[in-house]
Amino acid sequence: MRYFIELAYDGSAYHGWQVQPNDISVQEVLAGCLSTLLGKDTEIVGAGRTDAGVNARLMVAHFDVGNEIDADYLTDKLNRMLPSDICIYRIRPVSDDAHARFSATYRTYHYYVHHKKNPFNRSYSYRVPGKELDFELMNRAAAILFEYTDFTSFSKLHTDVKTNDCHIMQAEWVNLKEDEWMFVIQANRFLRNMVRAIVGTLVEVGRGKLTLDGFRRIIEQKDRCSAGMSMPGNALSLVDIGYPSDIYK
Repeated sequence: MRYFIELAYDGSAYHGWQVQPNDISVQEVLAGCLSTLLGKDTEIVGAGRTDAGVNARLMVAHFDVGNEIDADYLTDKLNRMLPSDICIYRIRPVSDDAHARFSATYRTYHYYVHHKKNPFNRSYSYRVPGKELDFELMNRAAAILFEYTDFTSFSKLHTDVKTNDCHIMQAEWVNLKEDEWMFVIQANRFLRNMVRAIVGTLVEVGRGKLTLDGFRRIIEQKDRCSAGMSMPGNALSLVDIGYPSDIYK
């Protein structure tokens, strides 16, 4: 039988979601605890990768077991065993062909920025130095993303994906309060480092260092070196993943 695990984590202590040869990852910690509780090595497949330091308010992963399990009991036992920076929301039975990564119809990320120094924002938001950004102009630039599907310019180099095409469904800056802003982006899939590279390039627009035409040219050049810097991972959170309702039992 196949089950989905819905979880959240603070990524600051981890080198991303995916297992790494020499660094601790969320996947490794979760798989270790799950294997202990189930009494056998259990592989966990996540909905995608999050980079080092990136957070997830919702991540989904799947695992297989031979027999039906008590999902509520396992959820409670996992939460007792896992460190405080990883939380299991629930475990749900799904159809045998449901896949945490390939069955997902969309993912949503939030990136947080602020201007004024605030000790309570430093862990999960990026303080933008210098003058205040032009968020109206940045939203006009973000709207250009809808015109394209190939986002090679915002992808980490030398990845193992077969295509750099993504369908972006939402991309906008939202004012939370005073000088605190959130970039919301939703797509059917994301490339490695894509959101942080897009935000870094939009910040260049907001600073007046890049025009709207220049932003468009960066996308069309399909060259990562032409885009802006990759923003720090701690201000980025995976917040939602969508699936067809008929995969759940």
